Amino acid sequence: MPADENQKFTGHLGSLSKHQAETLETFRMEIKEAGVFEERRHDDACLLRFLRARKFDLPKAKKMFIDCETWRKEFGVDDLVKNFDYKERNEVMKHFPRYYHKTDNEGRPIYIEEIGRVDIKSLYQITTLERQIQNLVVEYEKLADIRLPACSAKNGTLIETSCTILDLKGVSLRSFSNVLSFVKQASNIGQNYYPERMGKFYIINAPMLFSSVWSIVKPLLDEVTASKITILNNKYPSTLLKNIPAENLPVAFGGKCACEGGCQLSDAGPWNKC
Repeated sequence: MPADENQKFTGHLGSLSKHQAETLETFRMEIKEAGVFEERRHDDACLLRFLRARKFDLPKAKKMFIDCETWRKEFGVDDLVKNFDYKERNEVMKHFPRYYHKTDNEGRPIYIEEIGRVDIKSLYQITTLERQIQNLVVEYEKLADIRLPACSAKNGTLIETSCTILDLKGVSLRSFSNVLSFVKQASNIGQNYYPERMGKFYIINAPMLFSSVWSIVKPLLDEVTASKITILNNKYPSTLLKNIPAENLPVAFGGKCACEGGCQLSDAGPWNKC
């Protein structure tokens, strides 16, 4: 495919080149033949996420897709979604806050993770790493089945990605190493089994050392991924407020939202109410 055609078409629904559209048709046919196609989950938007993740390289996208379906069966994703009882949720939030909260200017659900507040000793007195990974998967499924459809309905357009705020306030080498096992597993699951879900990614309260690390890591990422990541120091609120309505951003991050009982427990958004 010519370079100018690559630039003209995004690979999303409604923006496919002839080559991309043909690849999508072939992809659908081949995964049906492989016996891994499920009508409910595998619409064109889903298939295109895997194709974009592998730059429309059909063999690579097919392998990624089949590996994902194999993992889903081995992990028991469908049963987990039906039966997972996250009874320790409120207590976990005190020691490792990770939550969805309202939407950004483009209608994407906002996901907030406060790594600097992790208290790993207290966390694993009330839960386990295994249950944290299970909850992560359940939340990815809720994102696809509940949150994104609700955001799409509200905006009248397809919303496929989220806006992430990763807060590094208080992070030290020791605190990060304590949560490294979770971060590695979470990153692997997100990249390999839930591709193309990153819309915008803000890393806030980044220490000076992190900027140096980022300058080394950034060239290793593809241009599309790198362009979605913004590194901010402790003067981040003005940037966030350009992209997130003040009434949707928690007070703790420079916004005006103060949900009753705390924003981290409200699950407020088009899929719910504050």
